[in-house]
Amino acid sequence: MSERITTPFGAESTATEVIAGVDLTGKHAIVTGGGAGLGEETARTLALAGAEVTIAVRNLEAGQKAAERISASTNNSKVSATELDLADQPSVKAFVASWRGPLDILVDNAGVMASPETRTAEGWEIQFATNHLGHFALTVGLHDALAAAGHARVVVVSSVGHVNGPVRFDDLDFTRDPYDPWLAYAQSKTANILFAVEAARRWEKDGIAVNALNPGRIWNTNLGRYIETPPQAFDPKGSTGVSEKTVEQGAATSVLLAASPLVEGVTGKYFEDCEEAVPFRDGIRRGVKDYALDPENARRLWAVSVERTGVDA
Repeated sequence: MSERITTPFGAESTATEVIAGVDLTGKHAIVTGGGAGLGEETARTLALAGAEVTIAVRNLEAGQKAAERISASTNNSKVSATELDLADQPSVKAFVASWRGPLDILVDNAGVMASPETRTAEGWEIQFATNHLGHFALTVGLHDALAAAGHARVVVVSSVGHVNGPVRFDDLDFTRDPYDPWLAYAQSKTANILFAVEAARRWEKDGIAVNALNPGRIWNTNLGRYIETPPQAFDPKGSTGVSEKTVEQGAATSVLLAASPLVEGVTGKYFEDCEEAVPFRDGIRRGVKDYALDPENARRLWAVSVERTGVDA
């Protein structure tokens, strides 16, 4: 068993602190959902280190405004926004087809949480479709660009919410059981981790590192737009020793996995608070569930995802 990976950074570290001393000049990065919140802070930090950053967003106007803010604050003119709707497979395919050249960093950050019951044109439950299937099709579609970069990194933003449930392979879209927004969110976040596990296995020979992460508890972002207060399952601040983070702190683990030399060569892992997560245990809102790292679950999810999206994987 390999030794758990730790770094000098922790729960209170900020993305700016993590990126200090890192030079990303000449590197190309994509951040989905980079028009606000954690995505914008992740994009800003990568741009601060000199990367050319593409913000991939559903709302292009918001993305363009975010790109302007980032360029102004980092003095980096190579920040742009491109339209991408992860819940719309044709939009994902169009984005992939439009990409030119190598890709060094892909941050699968965008997401939806605890939404009302909604389905895509295919009839897929919206959280699984957006959080997992959209990012699956995007990342697999960009595989060749990532491989061409050499030592590329894919960062998949999951959540501690994955501990609320596994991937429901027998009822992915809640067509049999009543829809539960939190179980739907949980399975989509478990799927994020499983995707990282299987992509890491498949792509290690291509020099592509793929890792997932829990950014921590950050409630003042657009992700929480469907809830007024945290649900009971997410216990009150501090009761399990897990405090609420700022956006700057929440983006730190994403930036660590995207750019820090401290995790060079690390792949197929799940991180939180800038270190590899410990196994989940009852009563503590942190750690990773076994089912989210299970290789067989990961292979099964990959097959289902290929069947649904039709991507060449």
